[in-house]
Amino acid sequence: MSSYSRVLVGTDGSETSYKAVDRAAEIAKASGAQLLLVTAYRPLSQREQQEAAQQLGAEAYKVIGSHPAEDVLREACQRIPDSVDVETIAVEGDPVDVLVKTANERDADLLVVGNRGLNSITGRLLGSVPSVVTHRSPCDVLIVATT
Repeated sequence: MSSYSRVLVGTDGSETSYKAVDRAAEIAKASGAQLLLVTAYRPLSQREQQEAAQQLGAEAYKVIGSHPAEDVLREACQRIPDSVDVETIAVEGDPVDVLVKTANERDADLLVVGNRGLNSITGRLLGSVPSVVTHRSPCDVLIVATT
């Protein structure tokens, strides 16, 4: 197995994506690699922001902007051993685009994703995140069995 210096893993806050985070952390620890923990988010529309403000009042900040994505990253970090050098990255955009672009920009050696969506009808017809990432990634890809 190659030794990696920068491992990138995507998470959306789901339990299955955290399995990919766990595996990426194991690899980063074993390789002495930096772990890039990445999540993509989409901003709320103006209408959605107004609805959130009406329903949540002062708590609306929790669902507007990158705050939910930062919560996902914070929770994922709690799973990673202290001995692993972790950097968290929240980027607005489509998950595949964000993962591939970040892997390119940060010179990742390995991109880790979960397999959720690979066996679904939607995934087969439209392309799941792991499937599309394997075709566009600039580096090795590990698809972790998470389902």
